[in-house]
Amino acid sequence: MHRFVVLFCVMLLGLFTLELLGPVQAAVIQPFTGWLADISATIIMPFDDNVRASGRIISHTQTGFAVSIEAGCNGVEAAIVLVAGVLAFPANWRRKTAAITLGFLAIQVMNIARIISLFYLGQWNLDAFTWTHLYLWPVLIMLDVLVVFMLYLRYLSQHPPAAT
Repeated sequence: MHRFVVLFCVMLLGLFTLELLGPVQAAVIQPFTGWLADISATIIMPFDDNVRASGRIISHTQTGFAVSIEAGCNGVEAAIVLVAGVLAFPANWRRKTAAITLGFLAIQVMNIARIISLFYLGQWNLDAFTWTHLYLWPVLIMLDVLVVFMLYLRYLSQHPPAAT
């Protein structure tokens, strides 16, 4: 357990530091965040053709309401917590890669639902938007990370590595 905690903390520190580097922000994080806005708008458009995405901003052409997907709202930080946990826990690389890939997808599916719900909640009630944005969704996203990690640990316990 001590080894896991130390490795987890080192991985968190390293991955968060890497994420904050200017070149990583410019080449990976900002384009990824724009992609999230595009995907969210694409999902909404069959139901509401007044939605537009530009960069990391999703706007409604009739109401003028817009949301900007900022750092901390793109699911990257939640994914970093999951990646650090998976990398710190002993398992083979195939299992770690699968857990990181599936976990990242689970986080982003929930994050896109978060973005879309906040986009419409903000048009309806700004107080509800603010509370949901600051309190409810961050907890749900981190709960998603915890559930994914617990499912990964359960899988590992039920499928021990083959003896060589």
